[in-house]
Amino acid sequence: MSSDPLLQPFQLRHLTLRNRILLTSHEPAYTEDGMPKSRYRAYHAERARAGVALTMTAGSAAVSRDSPPAFGNVLAWKDEVVGWMRELTDECHEAGAAVMIQLTHLGRRTRWDRGDWLPMLAPTHAHEPAHRAFPKLMEDWDIARIIADFADAAERMKAAGLDGIELEAYGHLIDQFWVPGLNALAAPWGGSLDDRLRFTFEVLRAIRARVGAEFIVGMRFTGDQMDKAGLSREEGGEITRRLGASGLIDFQNVIRGHIDTDAALTDVIPVQGMASAPHLDYAGEMRAETGLPTFHAARIPDIATARHAIASGKLDMVGMTRAHLADPLLVKKLTEGREDDIRPCVGANYCLDRIYQGGMALCLHNPASGREETMPQEIARAEAPPRRVTVVGAGPGGLEAARVAAARGHAVTVLEAADRAGGQVRLTALQPRRREMISIIDWRMAQCEAAGVRFRFNTYAEADTVLETRPDVVIVATGGLPHVDVLSEGNDLAVSSWDILSGDVKPGRNVLIFDDAGDHAALQAADVISESGATVEIVTPDRTFAPEIMGMNLVPYMRRLQGRQTTFTVTWRLVGLSRAGNGLRAVLGSDYGDAVQERLVDQVVINHGTRPLDELYFELKPLSSNLGEVDYEALIGGRVQALVRNPAGAFQLFRIGDAVSSRNTHAAIYDALRLAKDL
Repeated sequence: MSSDPLLQPFQLRHLTLRNRILLTSHEPAYTEDGMPKSRYRAYHAERARAGVALTMTAGSAAVSRDSPPAFGNVLAWKDEVVGWMRELTDECHEAGAAVMIQLTHLGRRTRWDRGDWLPMLAPTHAHEPAHRAFPKLMEDWDIARIIADFADAAERMKAAGLDGIELEAYGHLIDQFWVPGLNALAAPWGGSLDDRLRFTFEVLRAIRARVGAEFIVGMRFTGDQMDKAGLSREEGGEITRRLGASGLIDFQNVIRGHIDTDAALTDVIPVQGMASAPHLDYAGEMRAETGLPTFHAARIPDIATARHAIASGKLDMVGMTRAHLADPLLVKKLTEGREDDIRPCVGANYCLDRIYQGGMALCLHNPASGREETMPQEIARAEAPPRRVTVVGAGPGGLEAARVAAARGHAVTVLEAADRAGGQVRLTALQPRRREMISIIDWRMAQCEAAGVRFRFNTYAEADTVLETRPDVVIVATGGLPHVDVLSEGNDLAVSSWDILSGDVKPGRNVLIFDDAGDHAALQAADVISESGATVEIVTPDRTFAPEIMGMNLVPYMRRLQGRQTTFTVTWRLVGLSRAGNGLRAVLGSDYGDAVQERLVDQVVINHGTRPLDELYFELKPLSSNLGEVDYEALIGGRVQALVRNPAGAFQLFRIGDAVSSRNTHAAIYDALRLAKDL
């Protein structure tokens, strides 16, 4: 038996959990027609096979028709969900993991123009800022119906063979009843604390009447909303004690804060650059006050923090949900003594931000997560004889190609013009708040070095350089360079966001940033420039600024920029620059008409994506057997690239990432994985 606190079993009533690590309830948005079908099942089964003790499915599974999903949630109000959940549960049980599901009614945390277009409802008319939709004030018949809906959904989950359920009570209907400022109902459902809790206890009693005393029921809730208009620590603590003393719940999943705005949500679920485990001590206090088995998750990204949470007695089960998106094999590697091999979560929050934008959860640097049906988490060795693979470029895509090709058993050489690996990620990580990004590079470098990949740094690769390696396969991962040639005049007077981030150009004092890409580079440059004391205006032709950054990642930027001399101007396009004395005259035009504005500044920074560094690729193309062509059907179908367009060619040639077109880190790594896994 291991002495590691994380690997000790935990007894939750009759249920023995094999270790102390769980996936807390979350919705990766892989549903099909509201059902957890094959993709959803594969995602949870992968983590179950790797050793997680408990996988909590379906964050915010909807119990009622008038709780339409905000982002692909499971529809627990449909009878057909039972069969799909049984398939998922059986597969996870066979792998030794327990399975639960989170049930909820979203109340005002959704919109009326989704699903069946029924009125959304709440114990208040007040809208939630994040969803901007105004609810109907609940009537008695609404309350009675929804209580029954909770019981029906719980019964479905018991019929599907799950080990238990969890009710959601932070920002959703249940705790909307708790908050005095959000509960406008008269007694017996509003007013005193007893009346505000009545709905909660009626739901719990209805569930118990339906599923029995032995079925496990827990609740994920906040006892301190950290909001002047919300539940105080004192009143939340009283609610916590009453729930614990009721005998109606078997565990508590404790969180702190509120989630009705992007900023508040980000404090509940912090992103990179924010403190790790900010609510852990609070969860430990709640455990001590109630004596209930206590679960908790909020930016616990690494084994050391998780181990401390258990060893210190603050938690009984520790949630490592985003960490399992980064590495589904986390528990397996821990159990096998391969802790150093765990792919780190870098807190980029690409996963959650995509969900809140209506997409599916994807990890920035593990493209196999969420694609378990087609992408491997562990790379199998090739059955064919080893080949010589030359990778040009040691950014994230190039390193992934090298890592995967080496794991396939090939002899890999990486040529890199710089003196170290990293590419654009290294530039990003120069900023202290985003320094965790460098782990994307460091982890791959360690994996490559362990697999025997040969690196040649300070090597500017030309065709002869590549041919000297006598390659069977060449993968060009040279990335791109900033594109600033976008103006009708004065392009030579502007600098790029990269110039600012690298320190090659010092910030001006009165700066205009033209952001036509909407990604991190512009706001990072704005952060650097404004920190120097300069006045900054960020101009974009879009109707919103920084659309590629998405909600939760935007929060740290805004907290820094709004405290400085920074303004945001939308729907205007920089069209030209000219000299004006010692400064610059910037001319702004509009896509909406003929309007024109001017600015007098001393520096203009352009963020307009990158253009591929593709000269080497085109130099090698006529020498290759496939003439650079990719068989997309084989790529998507997981088959070997076998196209021959030039029988005299000595090697296959491919390019990936920004060497193809300006995209992002995930795209570059995904390009590399799905190509190299079949070499």
